[in-house]
Amino acid sequence: MPDKPIFALMYDFDKTLSPRNMQEYAFISDIKMTPAEFWAECNKIMYDNHMDQILAYMFVMFKKARGKLLFTRETLRDLGKGVELFEGVESWFERVNSYAEKHGMKAEHYIISSGLKEIIEGTPIADKFERIYAAEYCYDEDGVPCWPAMAVNYTSKTQFLYRINKGVFDVTENDVLNDFMPEEKRRVPFRNMVYIGDGLTDVPCMKLVRSNGGHSIAVYQDDDKAAVNNLLLKGRVDYVLKADYRESGELEKAVFAIIDLAEAKNRTMNLHMQSMEQAQKEIEEKRIREWERSRGI
Repeated sequence: MPDKPIFALMYDFDKTLSPRNMQEYAFISDIKMTPAEFWAECNKIMYDNHMDQILAYMFVMFKKARGKLLFTRETLRDLGKGVELFEGVESWFERVNSYAEKHGMKAEHYIISSGLKEIIEGTPIADKFERIYAAEYCYDEDGVPCWPAMAVNYTSKTQFLYRINKGVFDVTENDVLNDFMPEEKRRVPFRNMVYIGDGLTDVPCMKLVRSNGGHSIAVYQDDDKAAVNNLLLKGRVDYVLKADYRESGELEKAVFAIIDLAEAKNRTMNLHMQSMEQAQKEIEEKRIREWERSRGI
């Protein structure tokens, strides 16, 4: 178990940390398409083949890049350099880390995204995350995609919450993930979790975190609040806040307040566990005394 309680923040990426889908910053223009044309093609492939939505866009990226641009792991990572981030994102992580540290916890940050891992790895914030769980390709010896290695859709996202909860980070390790683990042995209790996302594809994660004692935040851009307001009113999230990560903004205030609450919950949980241990100790001591008396010891 870690020396300090872990406070985990999980983020979607597209429209949560970045204003648009990551493919729209460079890749789509490089293949001579518009965003509307690209996503229409993805939807057609999905419906025509009864294909998972994430696998569909990965296939279209692979297909449309042929003959138009070099499509390798490195060129995908290079695309990440051009991805725009919301205001305040680049300094956000250190501010949250510092606040959590002052309150006796270690903050950890995770991406759980249906976007492409390789592009996220090329962004300037990639090193801020403990893990990036996202769609990714399998590559041949020349670094060229040859098959999907991971497709992260809205329902499969939830497995990564349990991986973070239990500390089972390796996506190839399933037996330990599915084994029973007592709550007190889990690396990050759900009460110390915050999930931040922007819409319906995040609902399973938002609901899971919230129903297990953690907190979920739906972020929006400008005045486009109708969809996320519905998430709030239907009990999927705790807060609806603008995707503004600047210092002293409403999003920062909310996360800091959740950290305050987590600190208090951790203290009361420690008191509870101490009381449990004391009660068990006293019951065992009483049992031994009674056994000794029954034998005249």
